[in-house]
Formats: sequence, C-alpha cells, structure tokens
Amino acid sequence: MTHRAACAVLLLLPLFTVMTAQANVDRIHMEPPHWWVGMHDPQLQLMIHGPNAAKWEITVADDVVPIVSSVSLDSPNYLFVTLDLANASPGDLQLELKKPDGQTLRHGYPLLPRSSVRRGFSPADVIYLITPDRFANGDPDNDSVEGYADGLDRKAPYGRHGGDLQGIIDRLDYMKSMGYTQIWLNPILENAQPEHSYHGYAQTDLYQVDPRFGDNALYRELVNEARERGIGVIQDIVLNHIGSGHPWMQDLPASDWINHGGTFVPTTHRRESLHDPHAAPSDVAAFQDGWFVPTMPDLNQRNPHLARYLIQHTLWWIEYAGLSGLRIDTFPYPDRDFTFAWANAVLAEYPNINIVGEEWSLNPAIIAYWQGTRDKPGVPSMMDFPLHDGLIRALNAEEEAWDAGWVSLYSAIANDFQYPAPENLVTFVDNHDMSRIYTLLNEDYDLYRMAMAFLLTSRGVPQLFYGDEILMSNTGTDSHGVIRSDFPGGWSGDTTNGFTGEGHSEKAVDAQDFVRKLANWRASAKAVTDGELTHFAPDNGVYVYFRHHPEQTVMVAMNRNAEATEIDTQRFSLFLDDGMSVKNILNGEMNTVSPSLTIPARGVLILEVQS
Repeated sequence: MTHRAACAVLLLLPLFTVMTAQANVDRIHMEPPHWWVGMHDPQLQLMIHGPNAAKWEITVADDVVPIVSSVSLDSPNYLFVTLDLANASPGDLQLELKKPDGQTLRHGYPLLPRSSVRRGFSPADVIYLITPDRFANGDPDNDSVEGYADGLDRKAPYGRHGGDLQGIIDRLDYMKSMGYTQIWLNPILENAQPEHSYHGYAQTDLYQVDPRFGDNALYRELVNEARERGIGVIQDIVLNHIGSGHPWMQDLPASDWINHGGTFVPTTHRRESLHDPHAAPSDVAAFQDGWFVPTMPDLNQRNPHLARYLIQHTLWWIEYAGLSGLRIDTFPYPDRDFTFAWANAVLAEYPNINIVGEEWSLNPAIIAYWQGTRDKPGVPSMMDFPLHDGLIRALNAEEEAWDAGWVSLYSAIANDFQYPAPENLVTFVDNHDMSRIYTLLNEDYDLYRMAMAFLLTSRGVPQLFYGDEILMSNTGTDSHGVIRSDFPGGWSGDTTNGFTGEGHSEKAVDAQDFVRKLANWRASAKAVTDGELTHFAPDNGVYVYFRHHPEQTVMVAMNRNAEATEIDTQRFSLFLDDGMSVKNILNGEMNTVSPSLTIPARGVLILEVQS
C-alpha cells in the first residue's frame, strides 16, 4: 500500500465492517470523514465512493437520524446521501449499507461536538504569508515520500525543497517576536502531481494534508501552538479547480463535474465580463468555465452536489483545525452564484471568521463588488491590488508631478469610497505571485522603508511575504520558483540565518529591526488598528496622513525628495497645534510642534501626538 493510500485509510477509521461472511470485501471511501452536531445548517451530504456504490441502499440504525435523500449521478461508483442532523447527539452514527447481493456493511460515522466560536483576523493583525515548502525543514524524514513522484530537489526552482509544518512550528517564536499575529500558508493539502507540486494549488485530496508537509494532526498542532502565542492561522482554500492527479479524474461522479467535459479549454481571464452589463453570455462562460492550465481541471460549481461538497470541505477545515480565517484563491473564477452562496454558508456557521478573496484586478469597482453591498453581502475582505499598484507606482516615479509620484498612492486611497469596508481590505507590498518588494523597488532601501512604513501604518490588514523583512529578492528574473526561494536558516547547513541575522548584510539586519519595531508598536497603537485615516494631498514631494482614534493620534510623513524637506504644520492644524509634544516612533525622541517640521531626505517620519 502506498503512503497516500495508508493515509486515506487512517483518516477514515473506523472502517466499514462486514456483517456477512464474505472475505476480501472492497473498502469504500466516505467524505467528509466525520462531522459535528449543532451546526447552523443541520443537513450533511455524504459522498460515498466504492464499486457500484450507486446501487447501495443506506439506512441509519434505529432511525435516529432521518435520511433526506440518496442520489446517484452518472458514475456507478458514487452515492450522495443527505442526512438531517438537527436532533443528533455526539457519538458514532451507525450507518448500514446494503449491496444488491445482500451483503451489508456497517460503519460508525463519528459525530463530534462543536468547538468554541473563534475570532477572525482584523486590522489589529499583521499577516505573515508563508510558502510551506520554502520556509523551514523541521522533519527531513518526509522530504520524499513513497508513492509521490515529486521528491526532494532543492536545486530545482520548481522542485520540492523540504519545508514542512514542523519547520513552521519550530519558528513560531520567531514570528511572535516579529509582531506577526496571523499566518497565511499557501495550500497544504495533498498535491500528488508528478512535478511542480510544491506550491499546493493543484490539490488531489481535499481532506488530507500532503504527507511531505506532515499530516492532519500536525496541522492541528500547528494551529494550537500558534494560538498559544496569540497567532491565528489562515487557510488557503481553492474552490475553482483541482489537480489533474485527483482520483475524480479517473472516475467523475457526474459527467458535468468538470467544465468542458474534463477537456482542457483555457480561460480568457476576462474578469470584466462578469460585471459588464453589455457582455455576451459566451464571454462570461469563457472566463468562468475555462481552465488555468491543463494540470488544473476547472470545477463546475453549478452541479449542486459538487457545490455542497465544496462548502462542506471548507466548513470541515475551519472546525477541524480551528482556523481564524480563509484566503480564497482565484476568487472570481468559480461560478458567481456559487461564490456568494459559499460565502453566505460559511459566514452563517462562523459569523466572526474573516475571509479574504483574491481578485487580481486594479479596478477598485471590481474589488468592491466582491466585498458586497447592503443588499447583496459578499466576503468581509479582499486583497487590495489597486492600493498595491498605487504604492509601487508612487515610489518608483522618476519625479513628482501633478499626475505622478505620491498622487498615485493618494488617488488609490481616495477610491475607498467605493468599498463597503476599506479598513478590512488586506494590504500588501508583494505576495507569492509577484516579484518581491525589494526587487519591485529596484533594491532601493530608502523606498523599501517607506513601503513598509506605509503598509504597517495605513488602513487595512497588512500582509507581509516571508523574507520581506530580510530583503529577500528575485533580481533578474520573475520566476515564481525564485520568488519563492528558501528562507535562509530554515535548513541544516545554511550559511546565513534569517531568523537570527547571522551572516546577513547590515541592511538586511536593519530592515528586520525596522519591521519588528513597527509591527510590535502597531499592536498597541489604537489609532492604527482601530482608528480613522485622514490624508492630505501630496505637496512638494511629501505625503502626509494621520491615523486617529479618541485615545491616540499618529502622524505619518513620507518624503521622496533627495534632500530634507520642511513642511508647514499649520496645514495640519486639524491634528497639530504649536507647542504640542510628539514622540518619534522610530527613534523614541520627544519634540515640540513648531510652525515647520523637517522630513528627512528620502525618509519617513512617524510621530505619536502626546495628549
């Protein structure tokens, strides 16, 4: 038996037992592997897979739980059974399945009590994005696993490098010391693909952690260990597609389970068609039903059984692992009606959890659409790609002008009127799909400090990518395998160590100290985590904004000029008065507000106004 098969068997214990005297009975597979009582929606759909399962009759011993429906689709090997758990109690639900030959199988299906309500991530948090395969190797024994073709090859940019969940657990104290309060992991579920499996987005088992990362129990241990340090875990959920190595591709439950009949047809990526009142229906279908690549079959969420499967899969991981949030990959690509139904179902069960969708659009109107309206709520948060674009263009502008420089960032913030909740958008300077911030800014350290200062003091929920704090870069290439390079110090024998600073340049050490200082200060800065934002139109190469709360006021001023620049404080009299005391957050110095204030050359000033 392969390791993969063994993991599946262990996950499904206790197995079906035979009530007749027949030997070598075929094992069958059931998903979800267990469930919980007391859910908002009491109905549970079981997907049962086994030889000729469509012809089986299912009953519940003693009729303690009603069977709402038992449905077979196109494949003879699947049966979809819906149970009503409204009056169920924790314990093993005794299911009996009768085959056409009279053989009966009995299975104790575990029903568990629900855990306590959990808090979602919020603007009070700092998210740390980790590609697990590239962060730290805590267990070399799982670097290559029997039955999985894609084994360890650290020299290959797109190969597996051996990072795992144990490595992340071992570095939780580092993350806590840096001021990170949420961890977003690129997908950790099984990717039994022959190559390029390290990134996790071509999943082949939606209920099993990839054994090269660890197992389900270790994932839950990670969440628990993180929670003890005040850190939440955000799971990366993929609703749009699976990996071509998924068992479904050998036996589709229904002929319409995969878009285009299981044959590769590329998506157009024309996301505007979803919102265009003049769009041809064929253009909408070409966008949503098309595949990303041949190795990622596109799921048809219009099939109600698949839609229910995906909703339950999400709820299962939230409850099983104790998650604080979800990040949804390729958010606009699944069927639009399903996307809203999925969000409503998740938030009905977990109203306090946070969900952030990935919609790579620079149009704030499109981002705002998915965050919802009063009449049609969407998801609480979205990735703020328009703000990222405005920040990078502002910092990289050759000169200040009416339509260039800080105005790009100023205009992006001004677009907040379009969002239902701009304070809950996830902001970032880079991520796993784009060049690193230090590379985006042409390795200009002064601009890097401005970018990090803005990220950690502006509105929204800030997200850093692992290695941002030590100036990791991808100079000369936009290869994703290089962008997601190994974090130095995460492997035995590394000559430099990003966790301790050993072997790093002075700039890298300074950058880490800068991020650590700001992130930890931010945690207690109510003006930043729970305050309003007021900004002033850029003037003479300087951009100024205030974060303000009844208990605190913070001023941020950024100067792109090559020389120190004086600004007139009278312009900011809404928040500043002559003679007020201010504390420089970066160096701790105390000063008094005067008619003019000097902003360092190509620098940033963060002042806390003293009451």
